[in-house]
Amino acid sequence: MISADMLLAFVKVAENLSVSRTAVVLAVGKSVISKRIAQLESHLGATLFSRSTRQVALTAAGEAYLEHAKKALLAMSAGEEVLTALRSDLNGRIRVTAPVSWGQRILSKRIPEFLKIHPGIELELILSDRVMDLAHERFDIAFRWSTSQDHKDLYIKPVARIEWLMVCAPQYIALHSEPARPEELEKHSCLFYWRDTSDDWWALANGDEVKRVKVNSRYHVDNPEAVLEACVQGLGVGLLPEYLCKEAIVDGSLVKVLPAWTPRTRFGNQITAVTPPDRMRVYRNKVFIEFVQF
Repeated sequence: MISADMLLAFVKVAENLSVSRTAVVLAVGKSVISKRIAQLESHLGATLFSRSTRQVALTAAGEAYLEHAKKALLAMSAGEEVLTALRSDLNGRIRVTAPVSWGQRILSKRIPEFLKIHPGIELELILSDRVMDLAHERFDIAFRWSTSQDHKDLYIKPVARIEWLMVCAPQYIALHSEPARPEELEKHSCLFYWRDTSDDWWALANGDEVKRVKVNSRYHVDNPEAVLEACVQGLGVGLLPEYLCKEAIVDGSLVKVLPAWTPRTRFGNQITAVTPPDRMRVYRNKVFIEFVQF
């Protein structure tokens, strides 16, 4: 295998036409230079220099190989510069925002591992369900619920798929019976991450069949963790992301309702990383986004 030391010795001897002068330039012994040249010639199966007691000259093979050796050294040097830049880019601050529930339940559990791997990184995480202005509020990355909204001039990458479920507590079913069809939800107390009156309609799909159901609730709340708690306490049928209610389903605190029907919410079915294109060119931001993909 040809090493950078072998190539460098060859190029410098070709430039200086002297093993002695090359040894001084590279700060190594003459025997080291001679050994590297010999190793290179052995690997190539060609004599690169004609030697006499007084001078060194390139052979025809050496002249033919010289430009290739120089280009190879330049490519190696460029590669080292890129890696150095990448390593230095894994220092500094990453300012991130994410939805509260997903940030608490999912993202915050991944960040400590990332920071252990990259000790030069400082990360600032702001959990908020408000859609942040990335430029004005100086965020590098925003994790957002996917929507049909076109984020013009922003880099967008899906990082996590979200499954939505309808759930309720066993005691709620004992008191009110379990809905067998989507239309029956109209007779139940239904709980959802509520923002406005449009959230009083649930869209449910079963294959190609889609139904919209007008639901009712005595409890409107803009926090999904509060919806989860209300469901566990038997207040109604909740529409929640699977990551939020899966533990309660496993321990029996909640059961699935109408499992054949898939909810379609205005939040979409995935979390996306959104960042200005110039911030995506910062390597530490790209590494972080790739690290948190699920």
